Amino acid sequence: MAIRSFEAAASGSQKIQTPVPVLEVGVAQPDYNLWSPKRISAYRDSLARQFTPAVGILRIPKLGVEVPVFDGTDEWVLNRGVGRIIGSTRVGESGNIGIAGHRDGFFRVLKDIAVGDLMTIVSSSATTTYAVDQIHIVTPDDVSVLAPRAGPSVTLVTCYPFYHPGDAPQRFIVHGLEKQDDTSESRQR
Repeated sequence: MAIRSFEAAASGSQKIQTPVPVLEVGVAQPDYNLWSPKRISAYRDSLARQFTPAVGILRIPKLGVEVPVFDGTDEWVLNRGVGRIIGSTRVGESGNIGIAGHRDGFFRVLKDIAVGDLMTIVSSSATTTYAVDQIHIVTPDDVSVLAPRAGPSVTLVTCYPFYHPGDAPQRFIVHGLEKQDDTSESRQR
């Protein structure tokens, strides 16, 4: 279980030995209602593969998202969870963290996200909350969405339109800036 493995590794209490599914005690099984049959099958196939531990956990409470974040965006990673876009800021560091996910899997629910919604990334060193401040659609070659922003931020990237058959011609982008408040665990853990 990638989330449990991440949490155990972050606390230093577990050595990873066998592949584990993304599920864990207290975490609901992914809601497959919006997933394509192909993505469900690919996700289940990915559970049999050995993975390095997740580098974090992305949570979007309003949408019921709790998904492991792995380094990289190869097909196996995106079938198992979501991936940090190589070249973007690393999870747990300050900058613009780019995270990609499949539009017919974990990120299909992004169709319902709105400005102001909260997202949290948990890493081994910090729990950081971000507030969605921009949502837009770009062409696949527009990498400017990963450029540094005014402050610590996260950028979610998925293909668009969400229900387009075949290769999607655009990318759906969700930007969030770190939420600063006195009660946040942000930057400290």
